Amino acid sequence: MPYQHAFPPPQGLYDPTHEHDACGVAFVATLTGVASHDIVRQGITALLNLDHRGAAGAEPNSGDGAGILIQVPDAFLREVVDFDLPAQYAYAVGTAFLPGDAEAVAKTRRRIEEIAAEEGLAVLGWRDVPVDPESLGETARGVMPSFRQLFVAGAGSRVTGMALERLAFCLRKRAERETDVYFPSLSSRTLVYKGMLTPAQLDEVYPDLRDERVTSAMAVVHSRFSTNTFPSWPLSHPFRFIAHNGEINTVMGNRNWMRAREALLSSDLIPGDLERLYPVCTTGASDSASFDEVLELLHMGGRSLPHSVLMMIPEAWENHAEMDAKRRAFYEFHSAMMEPWDGPACVVFTDGSQIGAVLDRNGLRPSRYWVTDDGLVVLASEVGVLDIDPAKVVRKGRLQPGRMFLVDTDEHRIIEDEEIKAELASEHPYDEWLHAGLIHLDDIPDREHVVHTHASVTRRQQVFGYTEEELRILLTPMANTGAEPIGSMGTDTPIAALSEKPRLLFDYFAQLFAQVTNPPLDAIREELVTSLNGTIGPEANLLEPAPASCRQVVLPFPVISNDDLAKIRHINRDGDMPGFITHVARGLYDVEGGGRAMAERIEEICQEVSDAIAGGHA
Repeated sequence: MPYQHAFPPPQGLYDPTHEHDACGVAFVATLTGVASHDIVRQGITALLNLDHRGAAGAEPNSGDGAGILIQVPDAFLREVVDFDLPAQYAYAVGTAFLPGDAEAVAKTRRRIEEIAAEEGLAVLGWRDVPVDPESLGETARGVMPSFRQLFVAGAGSRVTGMALERLAFCLRKRAERETDVYFPSLSSRTLVYKGMLTPAQLDEVYPDLRDERVTSAMAVVHSRFSTNTFPSWPLSHPFRFIAHNGEINTVMGNRNWMRAREALLSSDLIPGDLERLYPVCTTGASDSASFDEVLELLHMGGRSLPHSVLMMIPEAWENHAEMDAKRRAFYEFHSAMMEPWDGPACVVFTDGSQIGAVLDRNGLRPSRYWVTDDGLVVLASEVGVLDIDPAKVVRKGRLQPGRMFLVDTDEHRIIEDEEIKAELASEHPYDEWLHAGLIHLDDIPDREHVVHTHASVTRRQQVFGYTEEELRILLTPMANTGAEPIGSMGTDTPIAALSEKPRLLFDYFAQLFAQVTNPPLDAIREELVTSLNGTIGPEANLLEPAPASCRQVVLPFPVISNDDLAKIRHINRDGDMPGFITHVARGLYDVEGGGRAMAERIEEICQEVSDAIAGGHA
């Protein structure tokens, strides 16, 4: 497993599952699409100017991490390998981090070659990556792996494009799970150089990056500040698709949900049984690495990279009254398939032809961009990563919350946020799918309201641990005046695990708060960017969206009443046939020849039947 040595084992009050990080990120690209060494050099210059965003320990020459992602330098690689390469984009290349002595490295290489053959790939050869560790501190050098570049192509017939990317994806996932190798990337489109470095060490340790023959039309760079974390070679950025400035506060829930969804995953595009690639989120990885792995899965499953990013980091759509209806439907549909990966985050992403960035819905991580008259585009965590003549700047601005900034080097243009989202929202009739699938709690027929006796209520309060103080200070003001109760935000009582008194099960659990510099959010006063609603119900295959993917019940608030609970408990009971028939009628959207008019008419009939039953006429 590639991350098994990334952190120390749990000890005392330290637990590696509580790691977070915050860093500096930038990308440089040219709208001309012409690859050059200048772009690589400008990327490294931007990285050097982000040095203060990274970190080092007491040993200043062992950094938290630095790296660069570029397009595969095809012409350079052809000159430095001693074997033949097929046409550009018909082979994939990636640098392997191989720990251990020479014998262990050789054993791992043999196993990788066996896996490649099993996955329908032919190993073209290996290249020893030139490395100069002279500038590294003892800490970084002590855990430095060996570096080999692996070249693979489709076995038998020529395989290119996403078909080759998917084969390489399967090889990499299996190799990382079955051996101790780690691949920063394995792709026909992009190549990553990174490590436990300071920004100044990147092109010193990897001489390839100083070679004029190494060219690219884009570069993503990252300087890591691993707050409350331990640096490691694999956890440096960029990852295969992203570089991340910030943190994912919801990562524990995100990982748990992805683990739960694995049983439902299937794909006609990704070859073979997907179980061999699990878990989707590698154990021991950082929040950024997990985000990258899920993004990669969505992309390999058939979605475009912008589509996948917006699934994971949607803009604040829930309370945006002026948002286009189709765009709103796009977000609402996908919210039934995946919860947002929330946090103060600026995520830079690329697939080798498109490169862009997106900001979290609250805009708690800054990013600014510049476009020059000769087509140079620069986006970074802050101003000043490159010394650009103001006279050459034709456009500049900041990345806004929930907005996407996207450069397409093949189409030689910047694709605006409105265009991206309008195109994605029009791919499917999401509004019709929602009308057919979603059931709102208010639309479910009421059940009999149960009024408990005073003795019953008192008994329940005792069972659930209510105290006299809570009844007097918290509940009474709300019941009498509807006022917000005033109470202490803290508590001086022992935590449940150390208490000598019996405590309820949920007392043993506490909310996890961000560990860096995130201000608290108020769901009432900041309702435009916050939402408390959610959906419950069966989930469908994440990789094959369909109308049935949103067959769920919408809850406007996470706390529900006993009456609401009774509605949900009886939603499919025989006694609720009108409601059941209504749900089936909505499903007519799945049937060819159905549609909104037919479904609405049947809903009217169901309502008439319900009224007749209620009035004793049926």
